[in-house]
This record gives sequence, C-alpha cells and structure tokens, in this order.
Amino acid sequence: MARFSKAGRGRIALRTPPRFAAARIAIARVACAALFSCLALAAPAQAERIKELASIQGVRANQLIGYGLVVGLDGSGDQTTQAPFTVQSLQSMLSQLGVQLPPGITPQLRNAAAVMVTAQLPPYAQPGQAIDVTVSSMGNAKSLRGGTLLLTPLRGADGQVYAMAQGNLVVGGAGASAAGSRVQINHLSAGRIPGGATVERGVPNRTLEADAIHIELNQSDFATAHRVAEAINASVLPGSGAAVPIAEPLDARVIRVQLPADPAQRVPFLAGLENLEVRLAAPLARVIVNARTGSVVMNQSVTLAPSAVAHGNLSVTVQATPMVSQPAPFSKGSTVLAERADIEIRQDGGSMMMLEGSAQLPDVVKALNSLGATPQDLIAILQALKASGSLKAELEII
Repeated sequence: MARFSKAGRGRIALRTPPRFAAARIAIARVACAALFSCLALAAPAQAERIKELASIQGVRANQLIGYGLVVGLDGSGDQTTQAPFTVQSLQSMLSQLGVQLPPGITPQLRNAAAVMVTAQLPPYAQPGQAIDVTVSSMGNAKSLRGGTLLLTPLRGADGQVYAMAQGNLVVGGAGASAAGSRVQINHLSAGRIPGGATVERGVPNRTLEADAIHIELNQSDFATAHRVAEAINASVLPGSGAAVPIAEPLDARVIRVQLPADPAQRVPFLAGLENLEVRLAAPLARVIVNARTGSVVMNQSVTLAPSAVAHGNLSVTVQATPMVSQPAPFSKGSTVLAERADIEIRQDGGSMMMLEGSAQLPDVVKALNSLGATPQDLIAILQALKASGSLKAELEII
C-alpha cells in the first residue's frame, strides 16, 4: 500500500514500498524487451542492389593476350641454352630495327626474358584509353624485377590487335642468392604495369540500341529472378514514366527489361535500375567441404536434426632408429648403417554424444564443435549426418 509523506512545504509525496518498486522495474524490463523484439521483427530484410546480383547481357570485358620481351634485368633473365625462343625473338626484333647479327652467332643473354602479356579490355573502351596489363615469365628467368616491357601488341580472340603495351614492371617481391643460399619474398616471375597498355581499337557494343535488354543473374534462382522483376516493375525509373510492368523473368537467370523509347533516357534508366535494392530469398542450405585442405563452410540456412554421434581417434606412429652393424674381428666385413622401425597404433575410445536439434547457424557450429573432431574427421561426420538425414543441407565436396 502506498504511503503519504511530507516533501517540502505545502507538498505531499507518494512513496512506493520496495516490493512494489521492484515489480515496476521488472514490468518495465519486460516492456523494453518486447519493444526491442518488435523492432527486430520490423527491421528490413537483407537486400542487395541489382548491380551486385546481376549483369547486363552483352556488357562484358574481353580478354587480350600478347607475346613480348622484357629487358633491363640484372642478370636474372632467361638462359639462352634452355630458352632458345628468347634469342630468336631478340634477333627478329633487332632485324626490324636494322641490326643484323652475323650468321651462326648466338648471343648469350642474361638481361632479357620472354614473357606473356595479358589484359582485359573493358566494355565501351575507346581508343587512347589506358588499361592495366599483367606480365608473366614463360622461360627460366629468375626474376622480372626492374625490367622494362618492350612494345607488345595485344590481340583478341579474332586475332586483331586491340591494344599496345609497354612500360616498366612493378614486381611485389624481392630475392637474393649467394654461395648456394637463396632468399625470396613473394613471387618474382610475374608483375603488373598499371596503365601499361593503350587501347587502339574499341569493340562495337549495340546493347543500348535494342528495344530491350536482358539482365543475367550471377546465380540461377527462380525466387531471385521473380523478386528482381517485381522490384523493377514497382519502381519509377528515369524515362519510364509511371510504375508500369516493363520487366519479365524468362527463366531462373534471365530477366527481360523494356528500354525507354527515347535513346537519351536509356543511360539514366540503367543507372537507376542498377541501384534498385532487392530483398533476397533464403539461400539453399549448403555445406561446402574442401577435402584437400579440410576446410568446411556452411551458410545460414543449414539446420541440424537431433542425432547421436560416436567419434574415436586413430593414430599411427612410426619411429625409425638408426643402428650401426659392426662386422666380427678378422671377418673382412664392412660396417653397415641400418634402421630399426617401431610402429605403434593407438585408438582412443569414442563416447556417444547427443547433438541437439538446431535451427540457427551458431547453434549448428556449437554442436559440431562439441565433438572435438579435427577438420578431416569432421568431413566424415558431416557425410554420415547427411546420409542419416540429420543434416538438413546439401553437402558439396570440392
């Protein structure tokens, strides 16, 4: 019961007994927890932009490749006896520059190396644009550090020259060797030339000249394709006027989208389309197992039914002990070095452990960690759980 007490002049304060104050605090805590739960339920679902989910059909990069020479190496180039094509390339280049070597003369090169040059021609690339190139040794050069790539034509799949590459290499490594010892940091047989190639010819792209485009999802999924089409139809994009159905999913990967009739509005239209956010559907429950490294990766949709697992460790130890066999006196024998091998097999007893059913990824990980198994043993346990029907996920071994 509340009690009245004097609190200053002309005022009366209401004093609550301690037991009622504790009840009020508990009620307030429950109300706050309920409020936070409602806020969590009202939070928006995970969404991604169409730019990360898909690409526009026909808007892609093209691979370029070329063969060239790197010069200026500090004695770490190709050995001409084991890489004769380097000498042939150098002689061909010198002949084009007006230098003719006497017949039968094979120069012993140490500062040159034959390399392969690769690059990607981005979509809508124009002549004069600079692109990055990667230079990789194809002979037995020890290092490309400090080298310079000579003028190299880069060709496409049709054999046409689309870019010319030349410049100083950037190699992210270092190495030294002396008296039979060698120290190396990172990789020295490959490097990059930022902006080392100049585009000489562009690839015609008529994607924006059609009446419609096709959006290709990075991963085939009917639910995602449907939601992408819904997001496009529900939005008002530049050049499309009101929200009208302009997107139609053709299958689990491709969505057809109608372009604006005005060519000047097509670029703003695609810019707004790529930034539309799409609420993703729950992914397929999948467990990826790398049998070579023992890595196990699972997504958030993986669930585990109640199951019991017995796990035991088996270890084999082989220990070799060197022994010296001495011949008997005056036997004209020789001393022989032999080895004695001791083999031990030990198996730890495995106890039956109960794995509770889990619907959340942290609970699944906690249940599997409770087994105390190594990554290699965990692969066998996951296979057995999948075969028994306890693991509610697709098991993929790579």
